[in-house]
Amino acid sequence: MNKKKKLSLYEKFFFIILAIRDLLSLLISLDYRIFTGIMRYANPLYLNIISAASARRAYSRAIKNVPAYKAFIDFRNTNDIPEMDKENYIKAYSIDKRCVGGKIPSNKVMIDESSGSTGTPFNWIRTQAERRKSLGSISYFSRYCFNNNFDIVINAFSMGSWATGINMGRALEHNAIVKNTGPDLEKIIKTMQFFGPQYKYLILGYPPFLKQVVDTAENYGFPLQTFNLRALVGGEGMSEGLRDYLLQHFQQVYSGYGASDIEIGLAGETPLSVAIRRLARENDAVKKAIFGTDSRLPMVFQYNPLEHHIEVNENGELLFTINRGSVLSPRIRYNIHDQGGIADFHQMQKYLRNLNIDIKALDCESTFWLRLPFLWVFGRKDFTISIMGANIYPEDIEQCVYADKQLSEITRSFFQSVVEKEGNKIRPAFYFEISVDPSKDLEFKFQTSIIENLKKINLDFREAWKEYSDTLLPEIHLYKIGDGPFKMVPGQIKQRRMLKPQ
Repeated sequence: MNKKKKLSLYEKFFFIILAIRDLLSLLISLDYRIFTGIMRYANPLYLNIISAASARRAYSRAIKNVPAYKAFIDFRNTNDIPEMDKENYIKAYSIDKRCVGGKIPSNKVMIDESSGSTGTPFNWIRTQAERRKSLGSISYFSRYCFNNNFDIVINAFSMGSWATGINMGRALEHNAIVKNTGPDLEKIIKTMQFFGPQYKYLILGYPPFLKQVVDTAENYGFPLQTFNLRALVGGEGMSEGLRDYLLQHFQQVYSGYGASDIEIGLAGETPLSVAIRRLARENDAVKKAIFGTDSRLPMVFQYNPLEHHIEVNENGELLFTINRGSVLSPRIRYNIHDQGGIADFHQMQKYLRNLNIDIKALDCESTFWLRLPFLWVFGRKDFTISIMGANIYPEDIEQCVYADKQLSEITRSFFQSVVEKEGNKIRPAFYFEISVDPSKDLEFKFQTSIIENLKKINLDFREAWKEYSDTLLPEIHLYKIGDGPFKMVPGQIKQRRMLKPQ
């Protein structure tokens, strides 16, 4: 009879760490006060260790229980844990083989569909247990950011099979009364009109749609200023210029971060993370010390490392591992090709301390701070146009628009692209959806504003402009709402930012 193999010291330590993680996750799931209590005093170093150990266990479980993942690892024959993405994993293996046990359960499973904003929509399946966890995270972050200071939630995310949609309404049912209106401007305004300003409202939706709510209310002569409003946005990035615009009517505006590929509720803005981002907008030394030399101002979030382990690869892209064992279709070091970075609470504190800034002095709203790690997201490289060595990002153009009050008030959406001219020469081109009649004078104003602001915020553009101003002079195309390339195609729920080269 074989003797039972003794565990090594490392293995004992590993199992102790995982037992602690499971206990903490169980306690956190019981009550919001336990979550905030633990994350208020947790040591960032210990959180990092537990997160990494949990990710390693998720990897081991996936190899053992998921046929597609075992084949994925065997094919690569490497000691390193490889990255996965849509191309090398999702498209390469069938949806059932990517599930635990190699098949889709017959019940207690829901299917989400991604928006298809980067190409073809995909189907994603999740169990009740994993959905419950992600919805709980959204509920907790909302309670922390807004101090649960709202009575009625109006969920304006697109309804249907999308990962946000009805799920956002379900998450906030734990916090308040919810009405799932979808992105119906008239219904939203009539709902507020019916219940009146005696209630406090939290409106959920995509950032540009919240701007439409404000603009439509003003056009209707609806007294938005008499209402107590807050906003929770997500689904795409948001510039601080757009936040400033919304803050003229909303008391607070926060964003969540998630991806259909992985799950909603990956991370959330907090008063502290927003304060850091806004400081970086005003202070180039802060921006460079934390986020590097990228011209874009990233979105800044905090996340729960017990639930998600996040890494950054050599290309500056974020890799996500879902640490929980309840995941039906595990994602291990999954790359959605968002560029960004991470720092634990102590690291962020050190970045700021080196600039003589007290991290806790930045946030005067909160009575305490969650000692969670920070995640920042620049966006996706494939949304970038590059001319004469100058990378121009959608985030840059949004900053340019919101730097000009007149342009921000009339702009609904935009695209960027490149156009080919005679002699195979290319130039940047920007397409704007506006609420007034297009004119040559307005085209010139857009062009002038974009050039001047790009030179301020984008070092590559500023240097290239000195030598290649003729090539970098952008073409401007203006369209009334819903015209030309801004005509919404059936099923489109997000604004696209790229047009195919013309």
